[in-house]
Amino acid sequence: MLNWHRDPGYEQRVMQYEQRKIEHEQRMKQLENDILRVRKETEQIKKETEQLRQENVKLRQLNAKTQSLLSCVDQLCFPPESSSTPQQATGPDCKPSSL
Repeated sequence: MLNWHRDPGYEQRVMQYEQRKIEHEQRMKQLENDILRVRKETEQIKKETEQLRQENVKLRQLNAKTQSLLSCVDQLCFPPESSSTPQQATGPDCKPSSL
């Protein structure tokens, strides 16, 4: 006949195992939720980045137009210093107005 004795720590080890198993499952669930959250945030960042790129393109175009207009204003309002004769405000075929 076998000499069998009940292991006094067996039930405690089983309970510890079950507790670790529950904690592991909870941690896995939390990690899955974190992964989903990070994926959503990543997609949002990608969308915002693309929107900012498009806005930058528009701003560059607007900046180029503004620089072109400023250049024209400078040429018309501030003639080069080397020119000793002022530019006429009216065309050559216009007659002075009488007051």
